[in-house]
Amino acid sequence: MSDALTLTEIHPSGYAVLTLNRPTALNALSRALMAELSEAIDALQADPAVRVLILTGAGKAFCAGLDLKELGSGQAAVGGREGAVNANDPVSALQRFRGPVIGAINGAAVTGGFELALACDVLLASPQARFADTHARVGIAPGWGLSQKLSRAIGIYRAREVSLTSNWVSAEQAAAWGFVNRVVPAEGLLEAARALAGDMLSCVPEMLLRYKSIIDDGFALPFGEGMALEQARSREFNASVGAAAVEARREAVRARNRGD
Repeated sequence: MSDALTLTEIHPSGYAVLTLNRPTALNALSRALMAELSEAIDALQADPAVRVLILTGAGKAFCAGLDLKELGSGQAAVGGREGAVNANDPVSALQRFRGPVIGAINGAAVTGGFELALACDVLLASPQARFADTHARVGIAPGWGLSQKLSRAIGIYRAREVSLTSNWVSAEQAAAWGFVNRVVPAEGLLEAARALAGDMLSCVPEMLLRYKSIIDDGFALPFGEGMALEQARSREFNASVGAAAVEARREAVRARNRGD
């Protein structure tokens, strides 16, 4: 078994698989793992050969959240420069990755691990995946977006139930509520994530980045402002698109629809 806390595989087609590799600790986020994970994400962002990222966990869990053993021993501060919320945390690093991020949630995603999952753009889950927000039980306030992202994903009433009880949400329930895209067999989870990455990579490279950006930036705005943002960026980008390029891409879309 590798001693590295993260494992990186770069596929020649243009995606990378990044794996949290503390399986005996359920991939709990120690200071060392957070630093290595953030560095790995930033390195992949800087690599022009990587346009899509798949994030998953080794072993039975996706991520058990912050390493409470480390926090409880005093080896790490809960807040401040070395705590859960800082400029170099992995959630911030995922936000810096410009391409799509696919979360392949292979097992439990708890609190900080739940936040790590919600920082991905698309979530595929195995039947063994489950989610819990234990901030209220542990007594640590969320700082990676869980209190805001979950309510926007599943509605405020469901989010209150999840966060104020710390009860588990199964993969199937997560899919029914809409924050997991779909549940796939455990043995096919990475295969499904790789296939999804391939579908994304078949898009126009520049458009893949632009479309993710407009979805994310517009979602953070009131609807009317989001519509105005789309129109402004549409005018800017489409002015540079030539007829020959559209025709070439039209034929590629037709061929894909025919299954060529």
